Amino acid sequence: MKISGISKILLAVAVAAVVLVYSAAYVVYQPEQAIVLQFGEPVRWVKEPGLKFKIPLIQNVVFYDTRLLNLDPPAQEVVLNDKKRLDVDSFTRYQIVDPLKFYKTVKTESQARSKLEEIVNSSLRKILGRVTLTELLSQQRTQIMSDISQTVKKDAEAIGVNVADVRIRRADLPIEVMQAINERMKTERQRDAKEFRAKGQQKAQNIRATADKEAAIIVAEAEKQAQILRGEGDKESVAVWNKTVGNDVAFYEFYRSLEAYRKSLGDNGTSLVLSPDSQFFKYFNTTLRK
Repeated sequence: MKISGISKILLAVAVAAVVLVYSAAYVVYQPEQAIVLQFGEPVRWVKEPGLKFKIPLIQNVVFYDTRLLNLDPPAQEVVLNDKKRLDVDSFTRYQIVDPLKFYKTVKTESQARSKLEEIVNSSLRKILGRVTLTELLSQQRTQIMSDISQTVKKDAEAIGVNVADVRIRRADLPIEVMQAINERMKTERQRDAKEFRAKGQQKAQNIRATADKEAAIIVAEAEKQAQILRGEGDKESVAVWNKTVGNDVAFYEFYRSLEAYRKSLGDNGTSLVLSPDSQFFKYFNTTLRK
């Protein structure tokens, strides 16, 4: 069966209508928001999800995420107020809250991330450049992070973005700085060790000197007491001897003669030539005769 000219026209119109409706319709999903552009200029912001329509061939649609997004830029080197250098690794959570402004300033999410990265890095350098390493590691860290977040949030509003939070994941000293610090700490520990060792040796010398002094005093006192006791003993011995001699003079003479014999006739290699009738052998001869 042949199709008439009118039927062809109606079919063409129907196809054109379908194509027109298809090109005019678009869907905004739950985690999205849309900007309707007309000849490249934004004319409408679509917040609600669902099936929407636009003017075909004249208008087109750009979609942006409504969810909280993450920005994880590479670590950057920051110079603190005390000239310390840190490699700061941060992350940022942000959300597109003004798509019209967002489109006019950065247009795409890729360009937005690049711009936001510049804002975060600039804020980190500006805020951290005012503080010292000691302050950053103290309880002031919370206030410092709050200042960074507020600065980033204020600057990010210019591109239609709301920054929920900025955090420093890690802040490390550069490798060469860490090596220099380790060397300095090693030198300080060695100096402290030498100082402690010197103090210990000095204290040991003082203790030894004190001990030697006390030992000398004790020995001297002991010798003094020994001399005193020896003198008293000698005194008492002389007194006893004198008393004994006074009581028996003959015994004293006999004892003195025996002492003389012992010293003269002992194994000392001494030779004596005396007469047997000598007074020296008085008690010796008497003893032999008996």
